[in-house]
Amino acid sequence: MLFLPAIDIRHGRVVRLAQGQAEQETVYGDDPVAVAEQFIAEGAEWLHVVDLDRAFGEGDNAALVQRVVAAVGTRAGVQLGGGFRSLPAIEQGLDAGAARVVIGTAAVRDPELVPAALARAGVDRVAVGIDAREGVIAIRGWREAGGERAAEVASRVVEQGVRTLVYTDVARDGMLRGPDIGGAIGLQAPGVGIIASGGIASLDDLRRVRDAGLAGAIVGRAIYEGRMTVGEAVTVVKNEA
Repeated sequence: MLFLPAIDIRHGRVVRLAQGQAEQETVYGDDPVAVAEQFIAEGAEWLHVVDLDRAFGEGDNAALVQRVVAAVGTRAGVQLGGGFRSLPAIEQGLDAGAARVVIGTAAVRDPELVPAALARAGVDRVAVGIDAREGVIAIRGWREAGGERAAEVASRVVEQGVRTLVYTDVARDGMLRGPDIGGAIGLQAPGVGIIASGGIASLDDLRRVRDAGLAGAIVGRAIYEGRMTVGEAVTVVKNEA
């Protein structure tokens, strides 16, 4: 099981949003590269880095994201998310050194992008984000409903060849209410890894994700607010605590 500390970047700073709402932003740092370095020093083997400005269609932090990848990408896998809605954007992220990119909105609005990305990059370097609010896909930085059920989108992209899904219950994200493990399990299919995101508040939550047989967990606010350390989390996901 993978443990991925989250580094969400907005206006150049490390932030967390409550339920994806831009007006409910908490700033946790002014230097994403330093945060990434700290997480790696504490034992993180993966990072989940999201460009929120690009996800919202409000510019981007491309240069800063590239600095993060350049700084730590040889020592840890970097999973990038936020606004990967075209093949050139995906190629740019991968060429910068990311281990994997996450396609969200485009998997709903431009379904043919998914097989094109898989053909270009391979199944290990492409994931699809299944972001849902009450079971319905949320797109464009979670500001719009996509009109499809999360399970329908997941089934379609798995049929297209996707082998990694990142599942987020938007209502739980940044709220420390615990992850939607049932929702994540509901997306499982043979040969497909589900990474749970949103709401993880404690090491016990991580143990629940681990014991459910999920492929990974993304954690943000719980780390920034001292509810767990990266080292403690890594120990749990390796089934050592």
